[in-house]
Formats: sequence, C-alpha cells, structure tokens
Amino acid sequence: MALTELTSSAVRIYDEWMKVADPRTEDWLLMSSPLPQTIIIASYIYFVMSLGPRLMENRKSFDLKRVLVVYNFSVVALSLYMSYEFVMSGWGTGYSFGCDLVDYSRSPQAMRMASTCWLYYFSKFIELLDTVFFVLRKKNNQITFLHVYHHSIMPYTWWLGVKFAPGGLGTFHAFLNCIVHVIMYTYYGLSALGPAYQKFLWWKKHLTSVQLLQFVIVTCHIGQYFFMKDCPYPYPVFIYIIAIYGVVFLLLFLNFWYHAYTKGKRLPKGLHTAGQVQNNNNGVHHGKRD
Repeated sequence: MALTELTSSAVRIYDEWMKVADPRTEDWLLMSSPLPQTIIIASYIYFVMSLGPRLMENRKSFDLKRVLVVYNFSVVALSLYMSYEFVMSGWGTGYSFGCDLVDYSRSPQAMRMASTCWLYYFSKFIELLDTVFFVLRKKNNQITFLHVYHHSIMPYTWWLGVKFAPGGLGTFHAFLNCIVHVIMYTYYGLSALGPAYQKFLWWKKHLTSVQLLQFVIVTCHIGQYFFMKDCPYPYPVFIYIIAIYGVVFLLLFLNFWYHAYTKGKRLPKGLHTAGQVQNNNNGVHHGKRD
C-alpha cells in the first residue's frame, strides 16, 4: 500500500513538473520522456560492467586502431561544430558571460541555441563508445565505477537541461567542454595514427593543464551567480548542480596535479583512479588508447 502511494505521488509530481517543461523540445528525439535514455544507459552499464568483459574473457582483444582514428576525428569535427553553434547562438552573439537567461521564444537565435543544447545532449550517447572500446580492447583497468557513473549520469542531467532550460548561463560549461574535446580528441586521433605521428604529440604534457583550466573557468563562471543581487534564472537547481560538479572535479584535479607534478611521485592507487577517471570523463586517458 505504501509503495503504491509513493508511486502515485511520484507520478503526480512528474506530471506537474512536465507541465512547465519547454514545449519547443517536447517532440525532439529522446525528449518525450526519460524512459528511452534509461533503456540505453541500462544497456550500456550491463554491457561494460558484465556482458562485455565476459564475452571478451577468452577472446583476443580487437585491433580498433582504424576505428579509433575515425571515431576520434569524428568527435573532433562534432565538437568543433557544437563550439561554433554555441558561439553563434549566444556565447559570441549577445551573451554577457554574466546573468544570461534562457530565451524561450521561437526566434531563430533561441531555437538555434536549443538545438545546440540538444546536440550536446545527444553527443553524450556517442561518448559512451569510449567505454565500449575499452571493453573490446580489453582495457578493463580503465573501466572504473566513477568513469561509468559519469558517463551514465551526464545524459540525465542534460536531458533535464534541454527539457527545461536549453540556453543561458547554464550552457557555458558545455561550450567550454566542446572546445576542450577538440583538443583532447585531436590528440587521441593523432595518437591512434601510429608511431609516425608521435612527433606531433609534443604537447601531451599540456593536456592536464588544459583540463585544470577548464574546471577553474567553469567554477569561476558559475560561481558568480551566487554573488549576483538579481539574476532571475528560472531553474537555480541546475546552477547548483554545475557548481558542485565544477568544484568537485577542480579539487580532484588539483589533488592529482599536486601528487603527479608538484611532488613528482607516483600516484597512490586511489588517487590515480580518481585522476584517471577525471581524465576519462573528459576524453583523456594519458596515452592508454594505443
């Protein structure tokens, strides 16, 4: 009886919540309800955590170098396109980098931003292939709980973003992340081409700096919201989620930086996992995608 009442309450709250969703994105792919993506994410988790490793246990790892070249440079192209669209739909054409609100109109500019947000959301499903490739190449040491958790939770947070607030200051971290992905996946694309291209990878040592800078900028940008006297952003909960995400990963990365570069010592196992997960979540695996 209690379970039935709880379920009814949850359904009622969900229905009320959906009444204030952005009607512009309602009929877009995967946006009608969270069920389709739940099925995708559940299948992903089952494959990378159970089915995949069992299928590969007595098999030779797949040689996916050509696939990785195509995949990595495809992600670079997609990230470049999304970066351009974020610029043209707001971040280079009117946004103040301060209290930028969501434009819920159907103007070409507003619809362009909403479409870019949806594309960024959809790209999170494409990035699930990172883990699938780990499984097929038997790189199971890189499949950590936090890595899988991050890839699993991102589609949900961005589903909410596209459903309720596709635009405004809550999209800056996505814009910046697209730029970072251009750099990171370019590195992996060149790395996958083989030893002949190693001479073009002299900037590998700067990848950690790029990621650290990303979290610093995201944290500073979203943090200013808490000092604004009047910023009527419609869904402050998204601001809190972005802020927590930025601060947590900034601290993890500073910790990683301190042990890896300042102390110059080999990372403890737990810290190495945290740093590695952090890198995996943003497209960096410290050259382990050979």
